[in-house]
Amino acid sequence: MTVKRTRLGSLLLAACFLFAPGAPAQEQSLRSLSESIETLVRQVSPAVVQIMTQGIGQAPDAEPSQIRTQRGTGSGVIVDPEGYIVTNSHVVRNATRIKVLITERPEQLIEFQSVLKPPGRIVDARVVGQDRETDIAVLKVEVTGLPSLHFISDSEALRQGELVFAAGSPYGLQNSVSMGVVSSVARQVRPDDPMIYIQTDAPINPGNSGGPLLNCGGEVVGINTFIVSQSGGSQGVGFAAPANIVRSVYEQIRKSGRVRRGQVGLVMQTLTPDLAQALQLSRTSGAIIADVAPGGPAQAAGLEVKDIVLTLNGKPIENARQFGVNIYRRAGEEVTLEILRGGEKQMRTVAVLERPKDPDRILSLIQGDENTVRPLGILAVNLDEKVTPFLPNLRKLSGVVVAGTLGGEDSQNPLEPGDVIYEVNNQPIRGLKDLHATVGVRKPGQPLALQVERQGQLQFVVMEAE
Repeated sequence: MTVKRTRLGSLLLAACFLFAPGAPAQEQSLRSLSESIETLVRQVSPAVVQIMTQGIGQAPDAEPSQIRTQRGTGSGVIVDPEGYIVTNSHVVRNATRIKVLITERPEQLIEFQSVLKPPGRIVDARVVGQDRETDIAVLKVEVTGLPSLHFISDSEALRQGELVFAAGSPYGLQNSVSMGVVSSVARQVRPDDPMIYIQTDAPINPGNSGGPLLNCGGEVVGINTFIVSQSGGSQGVGFAAPANIVRSVYEQIRKSGRVRRGQVGLVMQTLTPDLAQALQLSRTSGAIIADVAPGGPAQAAGLEVKDIVLTLNGKPIENARQFGVNIYRRAGEEVTLEILRGGEKQMRTVAVLERPKDPDRILSLIQGDENTVRPLGILAVNLDEKVTPFLPNLRKLSGVVVAGTLGGEDSQNPLEPGDVIYEVNNQPIRGLKDLHATVGVRKPGQPLALQVERQGQLQFVVMEAE
């Protein structure tokens, strides 16, 4: 990247004095600023893609049985020339078909004289993996030699007021860019939420989701994720997942198809002055243990409710979120905690276990229409060696696993992600082929009795064919 952050920042500062009272005309400085931004945008745009999805869902304001094809659009950024793309999980969730519009490089458009250039080429994409907790997904296209962008080395180095650019396809308008500043370097949506966001006033609108937030050097500092708006459009309050978190999720998904998170069996809360006063504690800030899971690693290490965690592997712990992030990253390791109990400092060594298996991750295995079971209103996959790592020990080794419902999170479907279907109306279900054959001959409204395993227990789910 030829445009440096310091140069662009100094040019912007010079432009601020252009219209100051008595200041000499500085047209050249302003022109240089414009050219620097233009160069930056020209260099990063080919690595920003538009994502188009197709899936099955419930029609808005319609009866639950009325299901139709739904289409969506979002943005993404190529982070590896071999065709790996980072976007938001919600952009591709429940999608049965994903296509990516790749912008042509500037040198490939020289022969076109019109200001309206060809949009680019459309290629199929598949989901490598997705993580609902951070709302990050990784896609792969079978095209190589693509332009790509890299993550900033440390997104915690961002500063409030720093100039940033949001790139993507708002409202489906391909290859758009907007400019703003970092409004806040770390914003929590909910108290003690382990996820934090970069807040920016760079205009972000529907369709920008999954696109990159860039600094003046063209580095990815975050992935645009959501906005706060009363009108549905940009009101200058947008949020991006920080690059440090996105990079960790991307690398884990690319390596193993999923994200490993650690836990020690503790519920932590940020210690506030009011809480400290009420509990008659000597400290008024930090992270306090609110609960210790019976039989967990923390209980085995002798940790107790009301212990205050001071450090983790020597690093000061200032709030619950900081504790959680440091534990998440250390699945399979041991950590040393310094705690304060009754005014006395103590040291404890705690094993970090991988968090329980998450059936939401099964969505990453959805490939196409064969995974859509319309009569049941679900997305499903075969129970095989790809799925079992996401599930607890099961009663049987064949069946169909529910990955999601076609109505999304608001669906009234009695089936839940992670349910394993073994029988339908006394007919054994060994895989998707059996399920399609069994429910496909049922007329809408006919009752179905499904034998499912849910959280280790067998039960019958009764529903009507749609």
